[in-house]
Amino acid sequence: MSDRVLSAAPIMDRFRLEGRVALVTGAGQGIGRGFAHALGEAGAAVAVVDLVEEKARLVTEELQAKGIDALAIAADVTESNDIQCMVDGILDQWGRLTIGVNNAGIVDWAAAEDASEEHWDSINDLNLKAVFRCAQAEARVMLGARYGKIINTASMSASVVNTPQRQTVYNTTKAGVLHMTRSLAAEWAPHGICVNSISPGYTRTQLVADMLETQAGQEIAPKWMALTPMGRMGEVTDLQGAIVYLASSVSDFMTGHDLIIDGGYCCW
Repeated sequence: MSDRVLSAAPIMDRFRLEGRVALVTGAGQGIGRGFAHALGEAGAAVAVVDLVEEKARLVTEELQAKGIDALAIAADVTESNDIQCMVDGILDQWGRLTIGVNNAGIVDWAAAEDASEEHWDSINDLNLKAVFRCAQAEARVMLGARYGKIINTASMSASVVNTPQRQTVYNTTKAGVLHMTRSLAAEWAPHGICVNSISPGYTRTQLVADMLETQAGQEIAPKWMALTPMGRMGEVTDLQGAIVYLASSVSDFMTGHDLIIDGGYCCW
């Protein structure tokens, strides 16, 4: 056993996030809300960022009820001014930013031959351009500190073509997030910034649960499950360990990596 191993903090302590400050976009619901809770429970102060102020406030109150230092920020991450105000608000509150989780995104099914230019632009603006702009603003803070963790939400749709729904535009944006993550990782690694991504499979958020109650959802869900070796949908809690791992010092030698959490869907 090397001297470095002998001198390292106990492994569970290295998962702790005390003294860290995190932001999570799209944190007012679903996966982002789960990420905010996980990071806060691990010890980080958390900025809950959402387009809808009320949603951000409610999640912030949930965190504060657990004794977590949290701040609600309303921001449209497709707007550069809002992104900068988001970062400035965090620096005003805590004086630092160590974890940036770029999670805000949207899926909208459309046959490729029917997808309008407006559809293409709206999906790309949020799922790809906004992720880059947020990472850029976060890194400008982290470069000065020579340390930071940037975690982007991609999707298993970055690696596979989903069926039976048609979502070429969405798949393309998430594939872009994947390669952008690798590119930023290589560029910023010499400056102490790790950039990684999480790719969820079909995950039971409230929006997905509502969709599954519709006739279309009831028809499509069995097909999804038939293609998932574990035979079930993921839960938001299935993703929380990954976000803490990537945000903590345990993953300091990991960058440019994508964690696929999909119940085995991509194994086929």
